[in-house]
Amino acid sequence: MRARLSDIAQQAEVSEATVSRVLNDRPGVAPETRQAVLTALDVLGYERPARLRKRSAGLVGLVVPELDNPIFPAFAQIIESALAPTGYTPVLCTQTPGGVREDEYVEMLLDRQVSGIIFVSGLHADTAADHDRYRALTARPLPVVMINGYASGIPAPFVSCDDREAADLAVAHLAALGHRRIGLITGPDRFVPVQRKVTGYKAAMKRLGVSDDELAELTELSLFGVEGGEAAAARLLDRGVTGIVCGSDLMALGAIRAARQRGLSVPDDLSVVGYDDSPLMAFTDPPLTTMRQPVAAMAVAAVRALVDEINGHAAPHSEYLFRPELVVRGSTAVARAAAADGGPKRQRPAPSALAVSA
Repeated sequence: MRARLSDIAQQAEVSEATVSRVLNDRPGVAPETRQAVLTALDVLGYERPARLRKRSAGLVGLVVPELDNPIFPAFAQIIESALAPTGYTPVLCTQTPGGVREDEYVEMLLDRQVSGIIFVSGLHADTAADHDRYRALTARPLPVVMINGYASGIPAPFVSCDDREAADLAVAHLAALGHRRIGLITGPDRFVPVQRKVTGYKAAMKRLGVSDDELAELTELSLFGVEGGEAAAARLLDRGVTGIVCGSDLMALGAIRAARQRGLSVPDDLSVVGYDDSPLMAFTDPPLTTMRQPVAAMAVAAVRALVDEINGHAAPHSEYLFRPELVVRGSTAVARAAAADGGPKRQRPAPSALAVSA
């Protein structure tokens, strides 16, 4: 036993006396030190004493639309990490084209007697969908929380990134670089986040003096994904845009591909702004300028709201909006005309400041 204590103490970088206190579940040990000892137990392959084994508080459903877009695995990972200290275990349900539908996953989760469900960019974001499915869940009652997308009449907490502000900030960034012919690429207009991005984009463009007729030809709604972004960007390039604001990072990568197929350089000939700041966007060619969703803050807020609902402490049934952050990288630059006139220089990233507003 002493040898084991020694091994654990060495791995955790604490004294053997501290290890003994943790293993016997005695007070007087800081939470971070206690966790270091438990982690050392796991790393060394020792079984935790029965009194220290965390009992599962139950299952929580986590429904995401896909895993191809890296922003959704990012949400899933942080939600799982945020749930761990609460004792709840997530059941990940991923939709695929032609595969299991959201309603089928919900039925499966109900059969497993989950304590609640978190929906990420689900049918609640689709204005053409029947939202009675969610009202039926809350009437059971089953706690639910919705991420990205809002629907009135559903008594549940909603957590969203401020899409209007994201589009507004993206346009402002390109305008500061001297761009005036700025296009927008985003998904089908039945989705709430798309509608909000279009609203923010149009408001920002009108401040630049762009007419409604011009806005109509500068706005392209397409399928989400690289292919949709590529097709939409090709149409905008035919109309002479020098900058494009995209509804997702994958659409932005499609826009870059469309530009290169025409022999154009990004950012010298075309500046592109994405949305999400999903993993690896800092390592694309060029590194992508994008509007960052505060995924960690949003995921933690969703988990807290769900756990509060499960524990009978009803979270406000309203929408919590989180501010996006402009992350400036290599896919945006001074417009050629502005550069020739000695116009604005390349913008540097502003210090980030994430904030939450109800």
